[in-house]
Amino acid sequence: MTGSEIREKFLKYFETKSHTRELSSSLIPHNDPTLFFTNAGMVPFKDVFTGRETRDYVRATTSQKCMRVSGKHNDLENVGRTPRHHTFFEMLGNFSFGDYFKKEAIAYAWEFLTVVMGIPKDYLWITIFRDDDEAGEIWHKEQGVPRDRIVKCDEKDNFWSMGETGPCGPCSEIHVDVKKLHGEGVAKGDPSTSSDFMEIWNLVFMQFDRSADGKMTPLPKPSIDTGMGLERLAAVLQKKKTNFDTDLFLPIINEAAQKTGKRYGSHAETDVSLRVLADHIRASTFLIGDGVMPANEGRGYVLRRIMRRAIRHGRMLGMQKAFFHELSNPLIELMKGAYPDLEKNKAFIQKVLKTEEENFLE
Repeated sequence: MTGSEIREKFLKYFETKSHTRELSSSLIPHNDPTLFFTNAGMVPFKDVFTGRETRDYVRATTSQKCMRVSGKHNDLENVGRTPRHHTFFEMLGNFSFGDYFKKEAIAYAWEFLTVVMGIPKDYLWITIFRDDDEAGEIWHKEQGVPRDRIVKCDEKDNFWSMGETGPCGPCSEIHVDVKKLHGEGVAKGDPSTSSDFMEIWNLVFMQFDRSADGKMTPLPKPSIDTGMGLERLAAVLQKKKTNFDTDLFLPIINEAAQKTGKRYGSHAETDVSLRVLADHIRASTFLIGDGVMPANEGRGYVLRRIMRRAIRHGRMLGMQKAFFHELSNPLIELMKGAYPDLEKNKAFIQKVLKTEEENFLE
């Protein structure tokens, strides 16, 4: 199943569950000075969750463009070196604004993964917040997950909050036993810490309002916010050990390999550089498409850093002339169905990419 087919199946599934399909918002958050980039599917709905904005629906589903380029798990220098770190990624999500809650959110997630996607149930493990016995009972009694595959975790891993104050609540994560997935035995250790597992879906149960003094008051209308990385789900369904080996990245990696005269899979450091090129052309193309221009400060500086890191990796592969902009061709071909604006703005995007690249190479 291709990445594009997975994205469409997810959105269609939630449409059958009375969710309104919304287009992805821009990578530049609307009216939110607290964020550099949209970094999660819930960002465009932040004001809906807090009650400052109302929509004419109470259920929504999206595939949201996201960027993460800082923080503990998102160091730019890690991208290309690990199987699952990215700058740009797509977050599949379903949202309930005071409508359904834990029981339905868990049922939808389980049905989508095990029935629609056909992932064997015994490949999946669940983590819950240590005090959220309600979620644990729903997973066990209603969905049949054995108790020994439901792991209680602390606040660090399984409690989500929008900020120091405001909406917050426990969350439940669904993890895949990647050892079992690849026929290499079974996972050892705890899903929240062992690399034998991969988290694919986070279900956030927004049920409290935290005040400045730390007091938690139940929200009058508890809500649901979920997020699942498309690239990770594609790796599971395509049985690939890294996200880079899925069809969402491979056409770009192959193009980069052809242009540099290298072979993907032949040498570890070469592979890192090819992955960096594939990841960074995705980020650069989508950022420029959403109106970010290379600059010496702000969002434009992040774009410039990403591009220059990619160009340096191109040089490591022996490229002395401008070529990075050409990698947007297979990317746009891959993504134009879901993001038609990329095709529409292709000439402009490539001009910006090429100009920045040539200026850096001078």
